[in-house]
Formats: sequence, structure tokens, C-alpha cells
Amino acid sequence: MTPRSLRVACREGSFAGYTAGHAKGFVQANICILPRDWAEDFLLFCQRNPQPCPLLSRSDVGSWSLPELGEDIDIRSDVPRYHVFREGRFDAEVADITDLWRNDLVTFAMGCSFSFEEALVDAGLTLRFLDRGEVAGVYETTMRAKPAGRYDAPLLMTMRPFTPADAIRAIQITSRFPNVHGAPVHLGDPGQIGVELDNRYRGVGSGEVLPGEIPLFWACGLTPQLAVMTAKPPICITHAPSSMLFTDIRNASLAAL
Repeated sequence: MTPRSLRVACREGSFAGYTAGHAKGFVQANICILPRDWAEDFLLFCQRNPQPCPLLSRSDVGSWSLPELGEDIDIRSDVPRYHVFREGRFDAEVADITDLWRNDLVTFAMGCSFSFEEALVDAGLTLRFLDRGEVAGVYETTMRAKPAGRYDAPLLMTMRPFTPADAIRAIQITSRFPNVHGAPVHLGDPGQIGVELDNRYRGVGSGEVLPGEIPLFWACGLTPQLAVMTAKPPICITHAPSSMLFTDIRNASLAAL
């Protein structure tokens, strides 16, 4: 299915699952929607933390369109599942936010690791969790993002295991995609960044590492969500984990080399 047809399916309520593996060749985006009074500090947070927050587009105040990412996008309905936070607390998971829309809301769209995962697979590297219909394990680490105004958070990371030879290739490939998290932040001993592989953030993803494999850790797009939870704006709307916005931008267009 094309990105547009998948957005229509989200809009009509017939698609509400994980977006990994769909719309091959096209960028998927993390979404964060905030009131205007909370948007400037968040923009600064993204600028200071480009690995976990690779900004692709920012909407005009009150606009539900993102023309740089797709002419027909309606951010109120085109994400499979949304998470709504109030005063930093999770409030609800919904399939449509039309009834919640306000004229002071600003949408931020950020790059997603699904883009570089496609490049890894195309290079012949194995991502076992994809074959199982899962996503990469997500972890809260002892490393911290750079704060900006009211936003501050530990750095969340996703983990993917590789043999040593494949790990080198994975680093080379993902370094070409700075707009979708870029190269790993850490590799090897998880304990050095405060991670226990069985203790995943919200239980998201696979933490399997087989004998002879090295865990590689990339900055995760859930980091800004955690920063928002700490800042406690009156309302914030995000995508549900691993349920991204399908865009019309091709992954190849984001490659730096």
C-alpha cells in the first residue's frame, strides 16, 4: 500500500497497528503536538538533540496539515493510534483527535528509525524482531539529553543486536541517515549506560541478544515524549509507540551520502 492509502486507512479506522514494515521506501514520522506557548522550548530541545529528535517538519499554529511531508495529510486522523497526555500524565489512547483539536496547537514531525532499518535490511543485515512482527527494544538510559527551557529527560535508546562484522556495517549504513537518528550512541556493555536488557521501557520491543552478538544502541524518538511528560504541559498528543505517520518522503532522500 502507498503512504497515502495507508493514511486513508488510518483516517477511516481500518488500520490501527504497528507501522513497521509498511510503505516500504517511505519515511515514517514521530509526532508531538503541543500548545503554542510550549512549542518554542520544544523546538529548541529538538535543535539541541538532533539524534533523538531529528526534526522533519513543524506546522503553522493551528494547522493540521504538513505539506512538506504530504499534501493531503490531516494530522488529526492520519496516525494509527495517538497517546494523549495531560499535565504530563498519560490520559488516553485514541484513534482520532479531531474532537481534541485546538487553534493554538503546533505539530512537530521527527524522523523515525524505521527508515534506517529498511536500509539495514536492504544491505542484507538481519533484524530478527521484524520477522516476528515486533520492534526494536526501547530502553531508558543514564545518559541525558541536553535540556531546553522546560524540557529535560534521560536519553531513551533502541537496541539492535549484530555480529561484530555486521555491527561495523550497521554503523556505516546508519551514519548516512542523520535525519533518522544517525549512527549508534553506544555499543557493547549495556550496563555502561544503565541498561538491563530484560527491563524495556514500557515493555516495548525485543531485547534478545544471542551469543556472539553485540548490542548496538541508537537514540530513540520516544525521548521527546519523556521530556514532555517531565515538563507537564496542559495537553500533549503523540503517536502511540511504533505507530507512526506515513509520509510521502522517500527514505533515500534523507541519505547524507
